[in-house]
Amino acid sequence: MTKTTTSTARVLLTADHHFGHEAVLRMSGRPFASIGEHDEYLVEAWNASVGPKDEVWHLGDFAYKCTQEHAARVFSRLNGVKRLVHGNHEKRGKTLPWASQHEGFVDTVIEGRRAFLCHYAFRAWPGAFRGTLHFYGHTHGLLPDTRQSCDVGVDRWQYRPASFPEILARLEATEALPEEVVLGQAQDAAREADEA
Repeated sequence: MTKTTTSTARVLLTADHHFGHEAVLRMSGRPFASIGEHDEYLVEAWNASVGPKDEVWHLGDFAYKCTQEHAARVFSRLNGVKRLVHGNHEKRGKTLPWASQHEGFVDTVIEGRRAFLCHYAFRAWPGAFRGTLHFYGHTHGLLPDTRQSCDVGVDRWQYRPASFPEILARLEATEALPEEVVLGQAQDAAREADEA
């Protein structure tokens, strides 16, 4: 586990770009004619969303099945201070000059909110009962959001990094609570009923 406190810069989160990975077009239903078109679009979408001083947390699977040179060329074109939480396809990503790299997960604070960052989605995470938010990738948009957890991968965010306020707005529009919180509330209610 890595504990960090983010800077005062604008913070964005993202995951699952899979730069150079031709099979991701079919596997994730991405609407591009070629991996070259895909990569170019994702670079343009990144730079349209991210300023030079913005901080971007990439939650894994930056590039896959491409040359190291291709991954480095793409990386060098991307705006922002880039931080990586390793995904399951990170052979290329690990060699790039990220501002920081993290194995497993990161426990951090973003704009005053505690956040648990990981490539994988958790059913329960540290601090969920105290409002800690959980952001992940890996699922390519398959899992539903809760009021405290969200897939920040490009498949859910128009192929671009999402700003923290955008993510908070999506969470606030979601009715579902995290499973652990729902079950804990039900357990508390049952205990109170037994005591009454």
